[in-house]
Amino acid sequence: MKKRISTFWMLIVSGIFLVGMVAFSLLYIRFSNSRKNIASNEKYSSYYAMICDDNESSFVRAVYESAADKGREDGIFVELMGENLSRKYSKEDYMEIAIASGVNGIIVEADDSPKMTELINEAMSKDIPVVTLFSDSPASNRCSFVGISFYNLGCEYGEQINKLIDEKDFTYDKIKVTVLVSSSEADNAQNLVYTALKETVDKNAPYRKTSKPVEIRVVSVDTTNSFSVEESLRNLFITARDEVSDIIVCLEEQETESCYQAVVDYNKVGEVTILGYFDSQTILKAIERNVIHSTMSVNTKQMGYACVDAISEYKKLGYTSQYVATDLTLINQVNVNRYIED
Repeated sequence: MKKRISTFWMLIVSGIFLVGMVAFSLLYIRFSNSRKNIASNEKYSSYYAMICDDNESSFVRAVYESAADKGREDGIFVELMGENLSRKYSKEDYMEIAIASGVNGIIVEADDSPKMTELINEAMSKDIPVVTLFSDSPASNRCSFVGISFYNLGCEYGEQINKLIDEKDFTYDKIKVTVLVSSSEADNAQNLVYTALKETVDKNAPYRKTSKPVEIRVVSVDTTNSFSVEESLRNLFITARDEVSDIIVCLEEQETESCYQAVVDYNKVGEVTILGYFDSQTILKAIERNVIHSTMSVNTKQMGYACVDAISEYKKLGYTSQYVATDLTLINQVNVNRYIED
């Protein structure tokens, strides 16, 4: 009986492994054929693969479109891997496929996991330059990291909080600030934002117009999908009235849009102040309606161009800038109409 059970489970495991290998092989063949077709087109001399967590994010789409535009200018085809697929694969799967396909360069939304570090190092050892985007893999041999200054971002949020503390009349004995962080992201970048934010707020304490203490806390949000974000945020708005945050800082586009919706759904407009991230149409309209106080906009065109330039420069010269910081812009009631028109 034990032998039968053991054989049964071995067959199941073997079947799952076989299905996985077949799926991976089909995906590899698809991207290999895609690369060959592109290579045969005289318009393109190189093929760069872009790998991100969420291809549907308007932030990712904006950066990709800029990278693709820059690629077309330089005779390079940039493909966002994972588009038009019924099944979602991991970033590590796409990295393996890109390496096996022999692409000319990789742009990846990295992390500091050992597996990602190993794959980046493997690509670099095979003369495939890797640029990390949004989040870094500092222990790897990647040729460049293109992102924002997380410390400057935290300082900017801190400055906005300081202005709000002086301008608004807060109801309770202490001013509650909540910083939403993604549970799926590497801690180093988010910790840097939080540290800079707290330092900026604390330094301003002797100069405040109010004597009320400021309490800053971090709340982890599950950003796996929009439903998990909404579920995480729900708890912030159904607690006792005196526990509701006065100011909520969002570090991602999805969090900002979900927080905006939650404030409307739970009748907290005017009571909760949202400091957002990115400039999607939803976020800009919310600022126009005075539901979101302000947002930090990232120069996505600059970011996409920098990714392509970094790979091309490394291929040509053997070196490039280790770190490229892109611009941040504060959008609020003063300038939001210009951004909506654009």
